[in-house]
Amino acid sequence: MSRVPFYLRERLDDVKQRVLFETYEAQKLPKWEQVVLTWILLFSFWTIISANLKAENLLIGGLATLVISSFMHEMLTEDIRRSGHILEKILYISFFVIPQYLFIMAFRLIESNFKVAKHAVFMDINPGIVKIKTELHSNTGVTILANSITLTPGTLTLDVNKKLGETYLYVHWISVEALNREKAGEKIKGDIEGWLRKIFW
Repeated sequence: MSRVPFYLRERLDDVKQRVLFETYEAQKLPKWEQVVLTWILLFSFWTIISANLKAENLLIGGLATLVISSFMHEMLTEDIRRSGHILEKILYISFFVIPQYLFIMAFRLIESNFKVAKHAVFMDINPGIVKIKTELHSNTGVTILANSITLTPGTLTLDVNKKLGETYLYVHWISVEALNREKAGEKIKGDIEGWLRKIFW
């Protein structure tokens, strides 16, 4: 059997991986924005855990977290999508995206609890494992999405599979409502993926 198809498939995989990598590199935040975002997060954490608002404590905390941020900035901000001005992004994430994400999650938790209770009472459980596609590519975004799905009662993310630049989640569903991959994905992911895509690539 000719090895040409295998060679072409490998070449196609390489091209897709390269395009995905270049897309990711084009969407990365500049280094100084990564440092600023990391510093804000670390300094906020320092202020909360120290519970001390004296000037010397804030000065020491600010300097210490700035030094740490200059070396460790990629750990927290590597996957964040670049869009708009950094101040606009900070305000948008802090006062719009995160509160709405938490509101959506709270609503889905309540909704899922009622659904699971109904299935338990009427014993109309139809469990199954479905494979759904996600438009998220970054490890952080996919991890948050998988954990968000797992947090809602009735669904449990079992595995993540990345192949040819596409990402799939294997989800255990207490009552399979749709076999079509897109419809099942819409029901399981809801609005969560859309909000995560505003932050992560």
